[in-house]
Amino acid sequence: MKIIRIILFPIVPIYYLITRLRNWLYDVGVKPSQSYDFPVICVGNLSTGGTGKTPMIEYLIRLLKDEKSLATLSRGYKRKTNGFILADDKANADTIGDEPFQFHRKFNDLTVAVDADRQNGIAELMTLDDQPDVILLDDAFQHRKVKAGFNILLTAYNNLYYKDIVLPSGNLREPRSGANRADLIVVTKCHKDISAAEKIKIASKLRIKDNQAVFFSYVDYAKNVVSESAALELSTLPKFTLVTGIANAQPLVRFLVEKGLKFDHLEFGDHYNFRASDIEKLNSKSLIITTEKDYVRLSSYGSLKDKLFFLPIELKIDNAAQFNAAVKAFVN
Repeated sequence: MKIIRIILFPIVPIYYLITRLRNWLYDVGVKPSQSYDFPVICVGNLSTGGTGKTPMIEYLIRLLKDEKSLATLSRGYKRKTNGFILADDKANADTIGDEPFQFHRKFNDLTVAVDADRQNGIAELMTLDDQPDVILLDDAFQHRKVKAGFNILLTAYNNLYYKDIVLPSGNLREPRSGANRADLIVVTKCHKDISAAEKIKIASKLRIKDNQAVFFSYVDYAKNVVSESAALELSTLPKFTLVTGIANAQPLVRFLVEKGLKFDHLEFGDHYNFRASDIEKLNSKSLIITTEKDYVRLSSYGSLKDKLFFLPIELKIDNAAQFNAAVKAFVN
């Protein structure tokens, strides 16, 4: 892969200029963006993935759900349907995508919708009898046809956007200057004990504008792995098989190693569609631990029911009170 990226490096300036021009056309109004008179919050990133958008969306849901009626709108990546779909009791990972299905399973009063065309998706949501007060856009930072009122940009601690370049040799979907559109920038997947000095250093390199604020977050792992009907204490697990189909499994692997746990790791690509041969291989395992996103897909296979568990996670934000206040100030 590294060799291919080196070979494709001459394309980088072309990609950079095209995406920079596209953004400029939206910025000056040549290409139109739709704005709204109700709160629309966008969570996104500059990179191709692995920054923790799903935990951030869930954080916002928990923050706002007791005060506002909420809807999430996602693309529904790798779903087997097209157009606007509203999640119902027949929804699954195939119909709406794994991450939206995860939201649907966890939050009873949440409206969950998918549509690759975010403009159309918002319009459809606002025709519902029970219109949401707030719409949370999942992974829509580059969807410039929609002008969200509030943008939260994520960048992972181990792959900060100022260290990266655009596709195809780098991982950025657009130039680093795109970060100027953000209201809040959150450095995700930090170590819990990240120092104040390092935070200041990172913030300076991110070139935070006067109208922006930067926050640092980390992943808090649960003490138990869980399934639909059982829970096992993490510290007492026998040797198991870790199955991941996410963009970056290294933080999870590092956490499990630091806990002194013994496991084999089967690593698949992000949003991987498990095949019959994969399930046959997993059937031979005695205990499988996976991520919640992978669990919503794998749990549909009855043969894995008694051996499949996931490790819940929750996003924790330093200076959470300030972050929460900024979000609520916009919403209200």
